[in-house]
Amino acid sequence: MRGAERIRQVESADYSDYDVQTVVASTYGVHARTDRTGSFLSVEAIAADGSGDQTGWGLQAGRGPAALEAQRVATDAISRATRLLGAVKPTSVRTTAVFIPRSTATLLAIIGSALSGDAVVRGRSIFAGRLDTEVASRVVSVIDDPTDPRQFAASRYDGEGLACRRNVLIDHGRLAGFVYDTVAARRAGVSSTGSAVRGGLAGPPSAGCRALGFVAGPQSADEIVQLVGDGVYVDSLSGVHSGVNPISGDFSVGFTGFMIRSGHLAEPLREATVASTLQRMLLDVIAVGSDVEWLPGNAAGQTIAVTGVSVGGR
Repeated sequence: MRGAERIRQVESADYSDYDVQTVVASTYGVHARTDRTGSFLSVEAIAADGSGDQTGWGLQAGRGPAALEAQRVATDAISRATRLLGAVKPTSVRTTAVFIPRSTATLLAIIGSALSGDAVVRGRSIFAGRLDTEVASRVVSVIDDPTDPRQFAASRYDGEGLACRRNVLIDHGRLAGFVYDTVAARRAGVSSTGSAVRGGLAGPPSAGCRALGFVAGPQSADEIVQLVGDGVYVDSLSGVHSGVNPISGDFSVGFTGFMIRSGHLAEPLREATVASTLQRMLLDVIAVGSDVEWLPGNAAGQTIAVTGVSVGGR
């Protein structure tokens, strides 16, 4: 980043990779093995212009080091930091929000926790008792597919050694199913969906999503911004762990981003909040983008637009 205008400091630059072999064996005769690799490169840069500092984060992930481009990651961090310089607090308003893929992946991971059969049988999910009902707009279909090798948590077998499979959870807005391990499935009176996950080698399995994604829509990110016309562009989220309740659905988090005016990005925003409920947001999705971004974690992301959210500022 030497010579980059207005970059005051590189806060962090991190690289990691892994080569994992997982074997599950049991006294019932299960013996399953999965091999997986991955590598990640991230840079966090701080830009300054005399009136304040802004932070930008660049990230790239791949199956190995050869898939990573250091210059691309650095350029992304520089761009994200410098374009937020001069950011202002927005006027509080009810409007449409466009979430970028990284933000959408965060939302999907939270929604995925509520699609766990274990959470449902315990009555700790916003989806409990709503199977085969409309829980989202018709443009929303959500799949958990660990068999897709593009997902970074893809696996042949789940945490109990059962074969993973593609599970349709929301189908054109209709709640189509949940993910189950054998224990949650037994309590619910259904069969396992091959969706046992473990927090570590010593941890017991539980039902969970590992490879979530929206079914892609027909529009690019730019086309979605143009469709929205006026609204806000959510570039990054903060306070997600304290601001989102997957049991009640309450959603109120901080964000940085931009105003959208007449279908174009306008002034940058800071110290802003976006609020709604997860239930309402799913029903108010008006567009799902074609720009799927494969990210570390248990969810991919793409641009989505959600109407009727409350933006707080001044």
